[in-house]
This record gives sequence, C-alpha cells and structure tokens, in this order.
Amino acid sequence: MNTAPPAAAPAATHLEIAPSVLYFGTPVVLVSTENEDGTFNLAPLSSVWALGRTVVLGLGREGQTAHNLGSRPGLVLSLPGPGLWPAVERLAPLTGRDPVPPGKPAGCRYEPDKFGAAGLTAVPSRSVRPPRVAECPLQMEARAERVRPDVSGDFVLVETVVSVVHADPRIVVPGTDHIDPAAWSPLVYNFRHYFGLGPELGHSYRTQTPRDA
Repeated sequence: MNTAPPAAAPAATHLEIAPSVLYFGTPVVLVSTENEDGTFNLAPLSSVWALGRTVVLGLGREGQTAHNLGSRPGLVLSLPGPGLWPAVERLAPLTGRDPVPPGKPAGCRYEPDKFGAAGLTAVPSRSVRPPRVAECPLQMEARAERVRPDVSGDFVLVETVVSVVHADPRIVVPGTDHIDPAAWSPLVYNFRHYFGLGPELGHSYRTQTPRDA
C-alpha cells in the first residue's frame, strides 16, 4: 500500500487573460480584387494560412474584398517584406466601400485608389484580372472557389486556389522552384504590431530546399 503523501500541485505559471484580438503572429498579405466598375481594390489582410495550393482567407463581412469575391472570384495575394510596413499601414484605415460600412473602425475612410494612396505599383497578372503589387517579393494569382460566413457571422472565410506564383529572383534558390528561406522574410502582424523574421533557428525534417542555400 502506497502511503506517500500526494504530490503538491505545480505553481501557476500562466495568467488567464482575455485579449481583444488573437493575431498571434501571422504574415501580412495584400489582396487585390476587382470592383463592380472594373477598377481594383487593394486590402491588407493578416488572417491567412496555406495548405498545399489552397490558401484560406478570413475577411470582414462588410469589407469591399468580401463583397468583390462573392461575384468576381479572381484575386492576387501579394506578400510584402518588412520594409513595406509603412505602405501597409497607409492602407489600414482605408475602405473601398462607399458609404463606409457602420462596422468599420473609427477613422476608416473611403478611398477609391488604394494603390495610389499606399504608394504601391499595380502590375498586370497573367491568369486573373486584378493586378499584382510590384513592390512585393512574392505574388500569387488565385481564384476564390468557396466563400462562406464563419460561425460568428461577423466574418467571411474564403478558400482560394493558387494558379500562378511570381517571385523576386533574389529570394529564389538559383536553378530551382524553391523560395530561399534565408533570403525571404515576410512582414508579420503580431498583436497589431509589425515585425520581420529573426535569424534561422533550424529547419523541418520535411524541407525540400537545397541544403547549401
């Protein structure tokens, strides 16, 4: 029979908190879509993840991007590097909806020329109508295949399939189709603050990037 006293409970090491947002460190993507009149909208997005060639987006239900993708599925996902954070922040308070939807944050204003307002350059895409952002080192042409509300009803989930990827040669391993992770650093949105990546710590056993990159 075990008569040893029960072990003491470990001391609490974490606080239970209720943060207003859960942007725990995700890459920023600039999403270009086509408006009803044939012009183009550009919006910054930080709720995004990839699975194979499927990229899933989380959008505000009332925004112009969600409105456009409901009927015009072509889009481009342009990924900025850390140095472009001021341009991303210039986009942040802008909307392509007129009048400004009531659910938008205070200070948000209508802007029909998002590229010009952010100081970014639109360049033609190959497979979709919306343009790419020239200053972004990584650009993905895609099509929205499924657009649906999330469980809260406040957001829209968009499943896109990427068809064409454009990469700055400086971030590609020469002679391959691999992005060089030592040369490419995405702009990361971390609890509403902008960061880049630090030095490499290691790599996954599944990496296919040439080891001498």
